Amino acid sequence: MSISSTIKSIQDIMRKDVGVDGDAQRVGQLVWLLFLKIFDDREQEWELLDDSYRSPMPERCRWRNWAADPEGITGDELKDFIDGQLFPTLQNLQEYSTTPAAFVVRSVFKDAYNYMKSGQLIRQVINKIQEGVDFNKAQERHAFGDMYEQLLRDLQSAGNAGEFYTPRPVTEFMVRMVDPKLDEKVMDPACGTGGFLTCTIEHKRSHYVKTAEDERTLQASIFGVEKKPLPHLLATTNMILHGIEVPNQIRHDNTLARPLISWGPSERVHCIVANPPFGGMEEDGIETNFPAAFRTRETADLFLVLIMHLLKDGGRAAVVLPDGFLFGEGIKSRIKEKLLTECNLHTIVRLPNGVFNPYTGIKTNLLFFTKGTPTKDVWLYEHQYPVGYKSYSKTKPMRIEEFATEQAWWGNEADGFASREENEFAWKVSLDELKARNWNLDCKNPHIGEQISHNPDELLRNYTSLQGEISDLRDQLKAVLAEALERQA
Repeated sequence: MSISSTIKSIQDIMRKDVGVDGDAQRVGQLVWLLFLKIFDDREQEWELLDDSYRSPMPERCRWRNWAADPEGITGDELKDFIDGQLFPTLQNLQEYSTTPAAFVVRSVFKDAYNYMKSGQLIRQVINKIQEGVDFNKAQERHAFGDMYEQLLRDLQSAGNAGEFYTPRPVTEFMVRMVDPKLDEKVMDPACGTGGFLTCTIEHKRSHYVKTAEDERTLQASIFGVEKKPLPHLLATTNMILHGIEVPNQIRHDNTLARPLISWGPSERVHCIVANPPFGGMEEDGIETNFPAAFRTRETADLFLVLIMHLLKDGGRAAVVLPDGFLFGEGIKSRIKEKLLTECNLHTIVRLPNGVFNPYTGIKTNLLFFTKGTPTKDVWLYEHQYPVGYKSYSKTKPMRIEEFATEQAWWGNEADGFASREENEFAWKVSLDELKARNWNLDCKNPHIGEQISHNPDELLRNYTSLQGEISDLRDQLKAVLAEALERQA
């Protein structure tokens, strides 16, 4: 039975429980149970490798002692144990252990909740997890990505918008091109379920890790922040699955909630790979953490300003951004001016429609830049559908092999990408030309005749983007008027 069908049958059992109301609660319930099973599987491995290993949890709270036996406690006894002992103990684990692992378990349970009311149904769910999931098998770890996608789809239908699962080929391509070296600090300031970070771990392991010391260096080089409890819990679980023994560098926080100037030099990083949430609006007051020139409530714009700030000089970033950012005016223009004058935005890969289906039809772009030297030219590359595809779908997903043409064309940043040549999908635009266009990066492919879009989705997106800009301008105008009135008073 595959992991995804195990998950489906678990969801079916949960639907019978009167305490679980809707997909979001089902996912929340499933995730803390999965976390304890995964943690126990990993502990078995750590115990084999290290005779002195001690669990951060009291014996009675370890999965193997209360859950693993299919004939174990059930009914009211199980429900009472979970509510009366398991949760209180794990939420206050500092009283039992002060190890970093205890901190991780505690942070996972701080926002978790047992919604289920029936001990019999809880036992059925636990038995399904016990028989259907063994995370000490490498292929099951990889299947975890499919499970995330399924959980996120459930969340999507529950109305938790903004959780996008970045397709694996996109994360892999971005990480390959940024090529984080062994000792380089890598950060994702909106890490979701940790896809970019697990890709980075695999990249470093396959290219740079040769010794146990190298592995320790890798473990200390991965950083992520996620503000929503559920994706944060999934990210923590994902890190443990990928061999990060104590993922206490995955913080549960909102990176935008800190004043920009409070991020000191010691917190700067070498590489950032991210797909910041776009289309969302931050709560009132968040924008005041940013300099007046860049104040907006559009989440992705604020993240880009933050990413530029967090990179060390010479640091490299790859960021997913929507089309609206490329052609947007107002504050977006000022952010682009900052990007092009303080960083070398050397490449924009323009992705076709459907990459992020079913979450959004918005067209997206991958921006690759290096901090510290201004841009001379921006190369644009139009990613093509594979032959015979008109869009991506569940049966025709995107594949990493599609990026082979970009990789072959890419060249080397050290020589200023001297080997790059224009072709029917690649062209470059000079900084002067972009300046003359008021920093509009939505440059049409000169090798293809002008095409007028009559696609209603695209027209609606352009309309929405313009509405956003109007709203931004209105906010700026209000701020200017308020300031002027204050001065008169």
